[in-house]
Amino acid sequence: MKRLEKFLRPYRRESILAPLFKLLEVVFDLMVPVVVAQIIDVGVAKNDRGYIVEMFFVLLLMAAVGLLCSFTAQFFAAKASVGFATSVRQAMFDHIQRLSFTELDTLGTDTLITRLTDDVNQVQNGINMGLRLLLRSPFVVIGAMVMAFTINVRCALIFVVTVPILFVVVFSIMLISIPLFKKVQAGLDRVTGLTRENLTGVRVIRAFCREEQSVEEFEEGNRELTRLNEFVGRISALLNPLTYVLINVATVLLIARAGVQVNIGNLQQGQVVALYNYMAQIIVELIKLASLIITLNKSMACADRVAGILDVKSSMEYKAVAGNDKVDDNMAVEFNHVTFTYEGAGASSLSDITFRAKKGQTIGIIGGTGSGKSTLVSLIPRFYDPQEGIVKVNGVNAKDYPQGELCSEIGVVQQRSILFKGSIRDNLKWGNDQASDEDLWKAITIAQAKDVVEAKPGKLDFEVEQNGRNLSGGQKQRLTIARALVSKPDILILDDSLSALDFATDAALRKAIGELEGNVTTFLVSQRISGIRQADKILVMDDGELAGQGTHEELMETCETYQEIYYSQFPEERPVVMKTSEKTEKGAAE
Repeated sequence: MKRLEKFLRPYRRESILAPLFKLLEVVFDLMVPVVVAQIIDVGVAKNDRGYIVEMFFVLLLMAAVGLLCSFTAQFFAAKASVGFATSVRQAMFDHIQRLSFTELDTLGTDTLITRLTDDVNQVQNGINMGLRLLLRSPFVVIGAMVMAFTINVRCALIFVVTVPILFVVVFSIMLISIPLFKKVQAGLDRVTGLTRENLTGVRVIRAFCREEQSVEEFEEGNRELTRLNEFVGRISALLNPLTYVLINVATVLLIARAGVQVNIGNLQQGQVVALYNYMAQIIVELIKLASLIITLNKSMACADRVAGILDVKSSMEYKAVAGNDKVDDNMAVEFNHVTFTYEGAGASSLSDITFRAKKGQTIGIIGGTGSGKSTLVSLIPRFYDPQEGIVKVNGVNAKDYPQGELCSEIGVVQQRSILFKGSIRDNLKWGNDQASDEDLWKAITIAQAKDVVEAKPGKLDFEVEQNGRNLSGGQKQRLTIARALVSKPDILILDDSLSALDFATDAALRKAIGELEGNVTTFLVSQRISGIRQADKILVMDDGELAGQGTHEELMETCETYQEIYYSQFPEERPVVMKTSEKTEKGAAE
């Protein structure tokens, strides 16, 4: 919790006033048994109705002032806790946005969602309850004990013995519960992950008739979470019976001793009632404290998890000023003996990759599934940093770019087409906030999405649902390409982002991209030879290594991996090639 203390500092005044007003309320609560004792010993004993009525109005006044103090304390506690939670949630979101892909891959989406929502809410509740009750309950307990001494020392000794035992019981259970609540939140992470996975993949689940298995898997995770909650709940539930037993035993002893004191004339009957009321106040406050301890346990466990995210440091560092190591102004991208391994992976995803791409060139990248194509293009906008080698963009080491500057020069369209809730215009303006409608329509036309947008009601104002649920796969791909084009990048990366397009649209789009204004360097990642055949240079990936590079004609002569891919897609040409080869060999023999 100490690591999150800085977020509470702006609410230092509220954090002081909330418990202060609670303590004022406690003062009035502690005075009530004394007034009641006076009513009994003076008003009732002497049959003084006027005195009883007077003390009754005093009790009403004390109750009204106490209630006002309680409302005021609640206001300040709510303001501090809600403001704290808002600051923490914003700080977490900002921090997550600054983390590199490596940390995001390691942490996982599910735990980040849980910590941003449920964990922060638990901490908020803990602070709210703590500011109102954390000092109130101990102050009432200790205050009741002190007031008991003002009435009768011998009877007050029972309080002296009872209160420390109660505190030992409460804090022992708290120390046992905190680690268990952390396990509960981790279990909640797993259930959240299963929920998210099943909801996003519901179509696949139904397509393979895996509903029952998915339900069973969720039930198993849910049962485990239930077992954890029940276990920690049983331990926390010990608070109430243990405190009740101790307090009731103490009450019996108190009444027995007080009765003796009344008989010998050292105590009046009203004072016995006051002592009993103080013991009753202790019972009530310890019940509240028991509930508060459970809430605080959860809050502290969740605060630890929230602080754990804020403690994660990004593996990437950015320079304040761009580097000036330009050597060749004509070079757009250069990989120099680059090797990259994902965090926690057993083997390298890229090994000793070296190639150069000049400005204005179209670079095709092809290879089998898992060969490292997407990983390679992810290093260009610096989504990841290589462990070995150098990646240069426009002649400058990618690591030397200030934060945000590299992204402004590169337009990326990833494999999974992601659109956000809002209008088409809003989505396209992610590429450039200042883009005019003319710029948007130009990008839409190049991306072959003009007919898509014009067919929608409202056109640019058509509302896209979350993740583009109301659009087809091909429509989403074209709009994400248009979004990248709106930024007018120097380097355009299309990571297998034409897979949902038919051949005619694919060809028209590649032609339009090839005719882009300016010296745009384009990287085309594709599974289809036809998609990259006309590229100025083709990179052939095979199990993380660069199996070959060159034009289509050069690779057909020199790269066996490329030949295998080509003939797998154009099997009808294999016999022709073989016959030609046989004739050539026969002619050479003659």
